[in-house]
Amino acid sequence: MWKDWIRPFVRPLPQWSVVAVAPPQHAVAAYLRGDDGAVDVTMDHTVASLKPLVIASSVDAGQRPVIEYCDTATGRLVGILRLARMVTLDTDGASLTLYRVTAGEHHCLHWPRRSWNRWLQNRGMRKQPSGQHALMTPATVQQLMVAYLCPRPVVLVSVDTPGHQNMFPMDLIGPLAQSGLYSLALRSTNVSAQVMRETGRVALSCVPAAMKPEVYRLSEHHKHPLQDWSALPFPVRSSREHGIPAVASALYVHELTILHSQQIGSHIFFLGRLALGERLAEGAQLHHTPGFYQAYRRRRDMAFAEV
Repeated sequence: MWKDWIRPFVRPLPQWSVVAVAPPQHAVAAYLRGDDGAVDVTMDHTVASLKPLVIASSVDAGQRPVIEYCDTATGRLVGILRLARMVTLDTDGASLTLYRVTAGEHHCLHWPRRSWNRWLQNRGMRKQPSGQHALMTPATVQQLMVAYLCPRPVVLVSVDTPGHQNMFPMDLIGPLAQSGLYSLALRSTNVSAQVMRETGRVALSCVPAAMKPEVYRLSEHHKHPLQDWSALPFPVRSSREHGIPAVASALYVHELTILHSQQIGSHIFFLGRLALGERLAEGAQLHHTPGFYQAYRRRRDMAFAEV
């Protein structure tokens, strides 16, 4: 039908696809290419801030490295982020490097649709800025989408003290494997940010993809603390070491001991170490990936299951 043919030319792809992926994802491999060649950082690069857009890694690749994202099924390069080295952080005997993103591009769509889709998306963002991406320029959001070519898992973060309790979703998270650290980048306006700095521990619930509606509903708790654990739309259970309420139906529950935190632009960058986690169930976890990568996979009959 002619409407199906013309739709890509008048309507952009969704910026984000919410997908079900068995953790850890193996769809895309990331390589940090710098002065000494390329290093696999699939499990060793995370977003440390959105404004400016900053990437953290245990690997120091020099002043002007790039991250290359490769689809593991096709072997094709699907995106590149160009970086500029900022500073090195030393925490608990480990060293991390922060890089500012200077440019990014993807190869998931053919030209000219790639350029046209980007123009349509950017126009939409300028007309209707929304959510946390309202603090970013459209060009920076496009760079962030490249960083999400490695599908990013969503977790529910639990905070529990006598005077403050909360649970909210995050996807600016992940391991920095070479250092043994784990990071979270939380917007500095989050109501629990200071409590996390003071208590130094949280629980992370890796949630099944089917829990998307409940997870998204908890986004309001970035601004408002939870009044009572019984008000949650699902049951909770206590984490193994610290007894922090976590999702009872989670696939996995981690406890994170926070060792370091610092302001980086719009976000507070937390670094810590994970205690031995509890695997509660098998299944696909809620993940986010860019719409253009889902389109790339759909054309090859290997699309992620969307939720």
